[in-house]
Amino acid sequence: MMKKKIILAAVCSAVLLTACNQSTDQAPVAATEESERSVTVPAVNEPSSTEMDIETLLTVNSEPITRTMYSLYFQDRMRSVPDAQNSPEMQMSVLNELANIFIVAQDAEKQGLQNRPEVSASIQLLKAKLLTQLAIQEFANSHQPTDEEIQKAYDEQFAGQSGTEYKARHILVKEEQDAAGLIEKLDGGADFAELAKEHSTGPTGKDGGDLGWFDAAQMVKPFGDALKTMEKGKYSSAPVQTQFGWHVILLEDTRQTEAPTLESVKLNIVNKLKQTALSEYMQGLRDSSKLVFNEKNAKPAPAPEETPAADQGTPAQTEAPAAGNEPPAMETNAEMEKPAEESMETKE
Repeated sequence: MMKKKIILAAVCSAVLLTACNQSTDQAPVAATEESERSVTVPAVNEPSSTEMDIETLLTVNSEPITRTMYSLYFQDRMRSVPDAQNSPEMQMSVLNELANIFIVAQDAEKQGLQNRPEVSASIQLLKAKLLTQLAIQEFANSHQPTDEEIQKAYDEQFAGQSGTEYKARHILVKEEQDAAGLIEKLDGGADFAELAKEHSTGPTGKDGGDLGWFDAAQMVKPFGDALKTMEKGKYSSAPVQTQFGWHVILLEDTRQTEAPTLESVKLNIVNKLKQTALSEYMQGLRDSSKLVFNEKNAKPAPAPEETPAADQGTPAQTEAPAAGNEPPAMETNAEMEKPAEESMETKE
């Protein structure tokens, strides 16, 4: 038995040196009941050790525990034990834990626990999540943006910048006549910020219509075009219409800016290109898949209280749910805060 323990300890050490890459100069493992247990390895069942392939560390009732299984479990245990040390004692303790897991799992299978609906569903879900994660990683690793794609994205995103930033306020109202009336009040000496607080329907109204600094290309076109024709310190002489309503604009100041260098925004561009490619990959898979929603599970949505009784009981939607999950967000640089009520047409 002592010889067997020494041999297995040596095997585990070899596995960890190649697969786990854990440091051996960490603090000693905390004294726990687990580390104080006997490091006796369970008796080897069929097949005999001479019949095992090199990948198998031991078998549990003929079911192999492989080097890969052990490596993955060991790394997980090392992360979960504070100040764990990669020592022969730790290796043997983990190997015994893994053997015990297989022993109990085999007994659970004999009891048929894997056939319980919630257990079967959990196994399927874990498998699907793991494969999804691996597929996304494989796709991302094999679809790196080219230099040409990066340059093209840079040109499209930044070449159209005007080189001028604007600091402005605005008052947003629903009707043109309301905007015209506000301009008359401004002509009469009214304070722009106070009018914005009182009349603007936009979220910046409470701040006197303050939009801060921005590039005209960030705004919807009619708004940006109007700014380019205005003088500093002046407000628009006529209401400006956009998809959001009618605006009265006050241009407070302007300043010259330079487009960022390619190197300064390259990481952001690469991440966006990867994100776009991944989204297209996932959407392509969904478009080629057939989803059928079980109408037996459909329930009519509860009707609002004010809905007439005759309109209730609308048949439930039977189409498959639309794709709602976006791929994992990649890290991007923080961007300049944009006016909340304006729709941005260019760079994010």
